[in-house]
Amino acid sequence: MVKKVFITRKIDEEVIQTLSSHFQVEVWHSEDHACPREELMKQAADSHALLTMLSDQVDKELLEHAPQLEIVANLAVGYDNIDVKAAAEKGITITNTPDVLTDTTADLAFSLLMASARRIVESADYIKQGSWQSWSPYLLAGSDIHHKTIGIIGMGKIGEAVAKRAKGFDMTILYHNRSRNHEAEENLQAVYRTLDELLEESDFVVCLAPLTEETKGMMGAEQFALMKETAYFINAGRGPVADEKALIQALQNKEIAGAGLDVFEKEPIDSSHPLLSMKNVIAVPHIGSSSFETRKIMMELCAENIIHVLTGKAPLTKVQ
Repeated sequence: MVKKVFITRKIDEEVIQTLSSHFQVEVWHSEDHACPREELMKQAADSHALLTMLSDQVDKELLEHAPQLEIVANLAVGYDNIDVKAAAEKGITITNTPDVLTDTTADLAFSLLMASARRIVESADYIKQGSWQSWSPYLLAGSDIHHKTIGIIGMGKIGEAVAKRAKGFDMTILYHNRSRNHEAEENLQAVYRTLDELLEESDFVVCLAPLTEETKGMMGAEQFALMKETAYFINAGRGPVADEKALIQALQNKEIAGAGLDVFEKEPIDSSHPLLSMKNVIAVPHIGSSSFETRKIMMELCAENIIHVLTGKAPLTKVQ
């Protein structure tokens, strides 16, 4: 019997061909629109492998309707869209794509920091709208980045990569993590702080924490109130780690200077969302790892994991 693989979004044709040389492969036809829930349920019913996106909810209900399922290969580092416990109970392997997107995501996080501080998007809009009539000393003046203090929440591999970029700007590097990262302290001169200390001292707070029960909503009204009025909040981790209502209030009350956001509580974010009407907010559509090179490598890693598991070999990047 030829095993079936269902891919929930249109991906690179070479990757599809690689899988097709081993298995029966079916692909949801759209690159831009998520596979509908009913279609995912239908396809999972006789699939041996699913190649999923963060937007696909692989919950207990779906897993119970997929008796032949052996592996779910998630095209992301995070896997909070998957009920890992339910999968474990059914002996289903879950894999992700760690490491390969570290530098690309760090590039995006630091880009948000720089663009927020120097008001890049606002300035680009200003000139496109014909508003530039003359030069003035404080025209769209922003904040310096060099020699400032960056506070990184979540000093994993992406956090370390962001810290390396910060070193190039002669920044003081603070971090908060559930455990001390002695390698970052030694190699990057990163200094551990409690969350409150980090928020009080940092000019830029970069959130890269994964979404867990402990981190959900960890950036709330109390936390934003601790930040400097001149500080910027950058979130390139997971949207629900920050309470958006509290963030909006902090921005409106000028408790913080601005925000750069790649992730949101609900994705995709609605165009009428209050955050999108604020000039001091830069919002991008969860593109942290979105470079052609990195996304291709992520897809290839998902395919390799699927091939390994469905042919009786150990997965390369198992999360449980």
